[in-house]
Amino acid sequence: MKIALFSDIHANLPALEAFFQDVDSRQPDAIYCLGDLVGYNIWPNEVANAIRKRNIPTIAGNYDFGIGRMSKDCGCAYKTDHEKSNGNVSISFTNEIMNDEERQYLRTLPAHIKVEFQLNEDKLNLLLVHGSPRKINEYLFEDREEKSLLRIMRDADADVMCFGHTHKPYHRTLAETSEDKTRYRHAINIGSVGKPKDGDPRGCYVMLYINDNSSILYPESIQVEFIRFEYDVEKAAKAVEDSPLPNEYADNLRKAF
Repeated sequence: MKIALFSDIHANLPALEAFFQDVDSRQPDAIYCLGDLVGYNIWPNEVANAIRKRNIPTIAGNYDFGIGRMSKDCGCAYKTDHEKSNGNVSISFTNEIMNDEERQYLRTLPAHIKVEFQLNEDKLNLLLVHGSPRKINEYLFEDREEKSLLRIMRDADADVMCFGHTHKPYHRTLAETSEDKTRYRHAINIGSVGKPKDGDPRGCYVMLYINDNSSILYPESIQVEFIRFEYDVEKAAKAVEDSPLPNEYADNLRKAF
């Protein structure tokens, strides 16, 4: 089974349209969105409606949760007062232009999606979250201590856990040994379609491969492909510059930071 997973579009319609064109050419069996449809650009309604039109199962990101409730807090961890000030402009602007119907859609998005596979003698649980199973805006960076990441996944009964929020893609395979048997869990950050922060301005998403031989006992039986695609970054950046949003957000798109 070929499963496409994407996240963190952040109102970047040109990136979303390019993603759809790319993913359609690969013909996945299923597709899921891990949230943060809105914020930081001018097309929150268009992005929400494009995903709704395709009936894509979608969970709420922290920005969706805040805007869905017309909150002035997006749950973002801004590091400086300057970043927080810029963030307040984005929250205010997004709340101002969000339509009622699209806001209601954001408000009703689920927090998690769990998919259980029955393969061979094994049960294989795929858990989709935005930040972490514990908190919608918890950051799970690649350098997270292995014991901590394993504990989070064990408590959530997740064999494969996919998430976004940091906008920095990675795949870690974690081994657990008990009673002379080793099992494996997979933590996968799927990156960002519309606001990458890993120095590569191209959009990013994941294709997850689960087949009839996939097992928690064999780490290579779960395959993860990170896909980068080109989109009109300048169109998205120029839209920011022509709006009340801070121009720094345009530079973030161009430089992917």
